[in-house]
Amino acid sequence: MTEVITQTIHRVMHEIKRRRLQVLRAVDLTPRMRRITVGGPELAGFISLGTDDHVKLLFPQNAEEQAALETLELGANSEQGPKPAMRDYTPRRYDLDTLELDIDFVLHGDGPASTWAAQAQPGQFLHIAGPRGSMVVPDIFDSYLLIGDETALPAIARRLEGLAANRRALVVVEIENGAEQQVLDSPAEVEVIWVLREGGKDHLLTTVQQLVLPQGQLYAWIATEAKASRQIRRVLLDDKGLDQQFVKAVGYWQLDPH
Repeated sequence: MTEVITQTIHRVMHEIKRRRLQVLRAVDLTPRMRRITVGGPELAGFISLGTDDHVKLLFPQNAEEQAALETLELGANSEQGPKPAMRDYTPRRYDLDTLELDIDFVLHGDGPASTWAAQAQPGQFLHIAGPRGSMVVPDIFDSYLLIGDETALPAIARRLEGLAANRRALVVVEIENGAEQQVLDSPAEVEVIWVLREGGKDHLLTTVQQLVLPQGQLYAWIATEAKASRQIRRVLLDDKGLDQQFVKAVGYWQLDPH
C-alpha cells in the first residue's frame, strides 16, 4: 500500500515546531534576491518533503512581540495575545548533516521579511515554524510546466534539481530585468523563458498563451500574484486542455488594489 501512495500526488502532515536559528551566511544571488543561510542545533529533525513547501518566518516588531515568541501557539487556538508578523517562505535547501537551511528573499523594499533580509548579518537570529505539511509530487510525469515570478524561483529550482534525466521541463519566470536571471540546474532537459517586466514589453499571461507545451503526461505548477495565477490556470485548462488534477495554481502574494 505504501508503494502505491508514494507513486501518486499525496499530502504528508508534520508536527509544527518552532525553531530559533542563527544566521550563518548572507549572499546576494542577484540585485533583488538574497540567500540567507540559517542553522543551529534546533534545525535537527527539520523535514520538507515537497518542493513548494513553506515555513513561517516570524518577525517581532517590538519587545511585547519578542516576548510572545516564547509562548506563541501556531494553530486553531492561536488568536490570543500579541503576535509577531509572519510570512511564508519556501525552504530552498536544507542539510541535516551540517544543520543548515537556505531561504531566498526577494528584496522589494517593503514588508518585515524583505526589510529583515536586507540587513541580515551572521550572528543574528531568525525564528521559523513548520512546515505544517508537504504536498509531495513524485517524479512520475514525462514533462513539467513551471510558471511563476521571483517568489516562485526557490520552489522551481528545487523541483528542477530533483527531476530525472529523462524528463523535460518548460519554465516560464517573470522577473524585473535581465540582471535577475539565475542559473537553474537540473539533470532533466530544461527550457527557460524569462519574461522581463522592465519596459513593459513582455507579459506573463501572454507568454503562457503562446506556449507550445512539452509532449507526454504533463504536470503544471503556477505560483505568482493571486489573480495572475488564476488567469494562467484558466488558460492551461481551457485553451491548452490540461487535466485539472495535474495543474496546481497558487497565489504567493496579492496586488494592492489601491
